[in-house]
Parts: sequence; structure tokens; C-alpha cells
Amino acid sequence: MDRQLIPPTVHLHERWLEAHAEWGAGLHEDGFGLAASDEVESPEGFAAWVARLTAGSDRGTLRWIVEGGQVQGGIALRHELNEISGHIGYGIRPSARGRGLATWALGEMLELARGRGMERVMLVCLAGNVASVRTIERHGGMLDQVRRTGNHTVRHYWIDLRGN
Repeated sequence: MDRQLIPPTVHLHERWLEAHAEWGAGLHEDGFGLAASDEVESPEGFAAWVARLTAGSDRGTLRWIVEGGQVQGGIALRHELNEISGHIGYGIRPSARGRGLATWALGEMLELARGRGMERVMLVCLAGNVASVRTIERHGGMLDQVRRTGNHTVRHYWIDLRGN
């Protein structure tokens, strides 16, 4: 299957809605930049959301993970460190998990970060998210700390981009 990281686009509205529906209720699709106030069901609302995402490109780079024409997830690179969520956040729709998409997408974003001159990036995941732990560690993530944030225990990792 062909895999791509593409900027958010209105052309994949229906495919994005399919991925979104798979997560169920809530705003927990990491990497999509979805806010509680975003209305994404209508073409107009979706277009406004996509416009907001692309307008913020100076603060971060958002990409959708597309495979075989299907939106399989999202990944975001924050150009400045966010201590709560790190530099990179990603999410893979439930039916696409376990196929290496997150590992592939993270590798692509690490190259993008390196190209921006970033020397290291922080990633944060829930302590119990074994798949994310493995994905981050496959890319050289070094555990920095485990701490309680709100109602969750999270793991903070650093990935050194120098010389890799």
C-alpha cells in the first residue's frame, strides 16, 4: 500500500469523517488538532477547520497519514516545545493499528524536525500505551520521566536528532 503524509485537505472530508467516527465520541484523536469548538460534519465547518489548521503552519506542521486513499491517522510537529504534549503527537485509527503506520509516520516527522534544525524532540504518551512506548523507543526515544498529569500518568521521552 502507498503511504503518504499529506497536509490537511477538504478533498478527504468523507474519508476523514470515517476515521473520526472510528474513535467514537470525544476529542482524543492525537495529531488531528481538533478542538471542542470545531464543527467538522458539514462541508463548510470542515473547510473552516482545515483552514485553521493550515493557517497555523508557523506554529506547527500537521499531516494526515493516508494509506490506500484512506485517512488512517494524524501526526503533528509543534515547532516550539509544549511541556504537556511534547513536540510530536500522533494517533492511528483503531482499525489501522498494529501495521507500523505510527512508526513510519514518526520517522517521517523526525526527518522533518531535523530539516527544521531541531536538535531533539520530546514525545509524551500515556504510561499504559505500550504501542506508543514501542514506537517512540524504536526511534531512539530515551525515557526522561514518568509523571502524573491531571488524571493520567504519562511518560516523557527525548529523541536526539543530532548525528542520526
